Amino acid sequence: MPEIRPYRPRDRAALYDICVRTADSGGDARGHYSSDDLMGDIFAGPYVQLDPEVAFVVDDGGEAVGYVVGTPDTAGFVKRWTAEWIPFLGGKYPVPPPPPRTPSEDMIAALYRPERMLVPGIDLDAFPAHLHIDLLPPYQGRGFGRKLIDRFTHAVGAPGVHLGMRSTNVNARAFYDRLGFEELAVPGAGPITYLGLRIGA
Repeated sequence: MPEIRPYRPRDRAALYDICVRTADSGGDARGHYSSDDLMGDIFAGPYVQLDPEVAFVVDDGGEAVGYVVGTPDTAGFVKRWTAEWIPFLGGKYPVPPPPPRTPSEDMIAALYRPERMLVPGIDLDAFPAHLHIDLLPPYQGRGFGRKLIDRFTHAVGAPGVHLGMRSTNVNARAFYDRLGFEELAVPGAGPITYLGLRIGA
């Protein structure tokens, strides 16, 4: 029976694989970008590198098949991303010339702009934490997502958590609605919907 457990460094490759296989609004994004590592280097790697204590996985027979990662302090995480994560990557992705012209260049530009996580309209006093959660398709709809978020919210020690999701991902929105997330009013959010959950409320 799959179980929820803390992240371990040996899970890193599995997290990157899960990340890219669910990065296209829940669908497979392998082959969509210049490197299949790119999604992991933006949405998984920095979190397990900088805040591993709030990273949890669904383990099925010793293999990670889903995860939640995040940070208790979004503002502090943005500073650490620049100071620690970008140097850790060691020039793996050359900075694209402005403006980005391809999907890969657009994502790489986002990699070098961690301040994008400081979203105008999100009250970081009320919702200082943020998270990313992904499960491989065979493990979706089986209660593991709820369990992952429960573990994260108990571990994060913050009054609230927020996240951004593609507005077209109706399955994800229904999942978050069931957990009690509420839409946050963010002017000019474009194709992204921002949601917040008050922890312990």
